Amino acid sequence: MNRKNLIAVTAATLLAAPLAQAQYAGPNAHPTLETVGVVLSDGHDDQSVRLQGRLIRQIDEETYRFSDGSGEIDVEIDDDDFPQVQVSETTRVELIGEIDSRRLRDPEIDVEQLRVITP
Repeated sequence: MNRKNLIAVTAATLLAAPLAQAQYAGPNAHPTLETVGVVLSDGHDDQSVRLQGRLIRQIDEETYRFSDGSGEIDVEIDDDDFPQVQVSETTRVELIGEIDSRRLRDPEIDVEQLRVITP
């Protein structure tokens, strides 16, 4: 393989690789939350979440109601972050994102990645 092809392949591989999501873990760190119940009781704006459960209904074009058994919360999923497979209210999914909490409304999750959990 010549140098030009090697550079092109290396660049394509790096662009296709998923980016690791590192976070601060020192004093006053906000750990990644893993249940809706904890998000609703102890979550902070922009705090990372990793939730597993089901999208139980669609509210509007990019907003869904999510449940994991510990509670329910609205999640916003951009069309380009939605998987290319059919998802229904019985499909188990994993959501990775951040809490979006603003005054005078309930917190929701801004989803950065959605993955279908296969049985």
